[in-house]
Amino acid sequence: MHLSKQQKIFRIFNCVILSILCLSCILPFLNLLAISFSSSPQVAAGNVSFWPEDFTLKSYKFVLSKSEFYRAFFISVMKVLVGVPVNMIITLLVAYPLSKTKAEFRSRNFYMWFFVITMVFSGGLVPWYIIISKLHLIDSFWALILPVAVPVYNIVMLTNAFKDVPKGLEEAALIDGAGPLTILFRIYAPLCKAMLATLVLFSIVSHWNSWFEGLILMNRPDNYPLQSYLQTVVVNRDVTLMSNSDLQYFNVVSDRTSKAAQMFVATLPVIIVYPFLQKYFTTGATVGAVKE
Repeated sequence: MHLSKQQKIFRIFNCVILSILCLSCILPFLNLLAISFSSSPQVAAGNVSFWPEDFTLKSYKFVLSKSEFYRAFFISVMKVLVGVPVNMIITLLVAYPLSKTKAEFRSRNFYMWFFVITMVFSGGLVPWYIIISKLHLIDSFWALILPVAVPVYNIVMLTNAFKDVPKGLEEAALIDGAGPLTILFRIYAPLCKAMLATLVLFSIVSHWNSWFEGLILMNRPDNYPLQSYLQTVVVNRDVTLMSNSDLQYFNVVSDRTSKAAQMFVATLPVIIVYPFLQKYFTTGATVGAVKE
């Protein structure tokens, strides 16, 4: 295919910009990884860039040395395994009626504004905590799930995706005797699997990276999810959560190396999951939905 001079210039310019953006994302991560595998003196001297100096695993041994780490890891895994399905089921059940027109769902505008307002205004931290306390959820696993069970941003995105589904498919299903739930899970959900995959990834990242709820709503460190545990032990270095054997690492592990190891360990599960969902991001929501 022959390209004009302007098209060639645009492609070169586009490749340069995209390369810069890719490097701006990859290089900081490589630097983080190099620091986590380097010795403290080399990091303090500023000798570490994108390759480890005096390779060592002491920072990771510090992070992985306690049984509390594995308990927190298990809690985070359970948080994802329970929280993501809860988020997706609620998102599907709310987005489907909101995707209808006002003629089909008379109260649609009221409920739409009801959800959108929660994205703009918040009652504040104190009322949020009081409500959770009155529901007797403090220091329980469900305190990590139920307060974030309704992801309004995801609902808005899925609502817009559902609006693009051809109405003829739903009308044909209604003629065949299908009910609302059948239409939702047999027609709408499969046709919007690209958007659903994106929202699943958003939900996984949100649950996995969440640390604030654990620190606020859990009274015992034994109930901390992974991010809350690492925030307390590595960042704040709360010695009340450490045994005498853990203190030995303070002589060989610096703030920078331990924080780098913390961030990499916390990011690794998301990095593993991402390739399995990435292929859906560029897939059209209704490609092949209507057959001639």
